[in-house]
Amino acid sequence: MSLILLSCLWIGWCVVHSLLIAPVVIGAIESRVPGVARYYRLLYNALAFLTLVPLAIVTGRAGGPPVFVWQGWGSVIRILLLGCALLLFRGGAKQYDMQYVVGLKQLWTGKPPLLLTDSPDFRAEGVFGLIRHPWYLGSLLLIWSALPVYPLPKFVAAVILSCYLVIGTLLEERKIIARHGERYRAYQQRVSMLFPWKWLKKKLE
Repeated sequence: MSLILLSCLWIGWCVVHSLLIAPVVIGAIESRVPGVARYYRLLYNALAFLTLVPLAIVTGRAGGPPVFVWQGWGSVIRILLLGCALLLFRGGAKQYDMQYVVGLKQLWTGKPPLLLTDSPDFRAEGVFGLIRHPWYLGSLLLIWSALPVYPLPKFVAAVILSCYLVIGTLLEERKIIARHGERYRAYQQRVSMLFPWKWLKKKLE
């Protein structure tokens, strides 16, 4: 498979994945298919997984010259980043309602909460006292620490996914502000988005 085609497939996956979670698209689908709200998250996760797996397999089998390599002390840094990614996922899982994340709770509540939790209380506790989006940062770290060597196809896929995650974070910020307004803006003032600058600043004061 050519690099251009592979890149287009990854970009297409990111675009479709983002559009299907956009409030406008969700509202349009729900207006045409009444009652789909309680199944939407489950179907969305299943579609994302079933389309991601074959794309990841094709990318993994694609060869090419190495573009980025973790070696020497870089290998230690890679393991540390991978460990940080796992800690971020674990910390986020403690705060999120995992039944909402998977889509099971929506089956009996019929509510698709934006925050994947029953409480819209933006408390700076645990990992959410460090950054506002631990799973996005965890995904970024995982993308760049999962492999010791990044051939050209995997490197391009990592760059595309990284751009998607950063853009997705900004779009999610807009959606949360639109729904929760000043409550979330106050949280923004206390906690950084992806890198814990504000937490570090407090510790150094």
